[in-house]
Amino acid sequence: MTPSDSSSTEPENDVFAFDPTFVPERENKAAATTSITFDNLLPTNTPLLLHEDLQEGCGGQLWPAGMVLSKYMLTYHKTGSLPGKSIIEIGAGGGLVGLAVALGCEVDSSKPIYITDQIPMLALMQKNIALNNLHGRVQAEVYDWGTPPPESILAEGEHPQVVLAADCVYFEPAFPLLLKTLKDLIGPATMCYFCFKKRRKADMRFIRDMMKTFDVEQVVYDGREADQREGLFLYQVQQRHKRQSH
Repeated sequence: MTPSDSSSTEPENDVFAFDPTFVPERENKAAATTSITFDNLLPTNTPLLLHEDLQEGCGGQLWPAGMVLSKYMLTYHKTGSLPGKSIIEIGAGGGLVGLAVALGCEVDSSKPIYITDQIPMLALMQKNIALNNLHGRVQAEVYDWGTPPPESILAEGEHPQVVLAADCVYFEPAFPLLLKTLKDLIGPATMCYFCFKKRRKADMRFIRDMMKTFDVEQVVYDGREADQREGLFLYQVQQRHKRQSH
């Protein structure tokens, strides 16, 4: 999961000095590797292997919106819609969604999927790429919310065609940085799949701000009602097209 430049002294980027009670609580567990088939959407003989490690922060653990978005992509975008497209995951943590797409969806083998997060998550992302033999197909990069996209993943003025964002709404002081990052990434031809778990009222304030900035639609998929009862919501987010004046 991402946000600001942890090494920056700029006050607007120093949000993670704030009270850690903003971060959702989860029971601490020892570092371990989990085998995931997403309810058999991946073959049982080639599951996704995800190493989880909380040593560097909560991003090192599996979170529910990542599972929802991964299952959605594996079900509805397995074939046909992703080949030839540039794909970036933000706030990736261990890289669950990007890795799932690389393993189970038709994608352009000549374009790596970029999974991005802050520096503390870099080694974990790289470890999970190696565990799944995805070198060259998935690339881990440092991307601090609120800063320009790294040139290693996007040339200046370019936009990815697909943005994956799961469990990014969890730390209120970082919300302005997250919104700026979405503004930087989402261009005229970009589709962002944005999944989050509602934990507090502030989360919905962020969603309202996102809706004021972009065209946002709830995604219809099998199991949506059950997910929403658990507070899990999946949206498609696109650049708001200017309406022609009459």
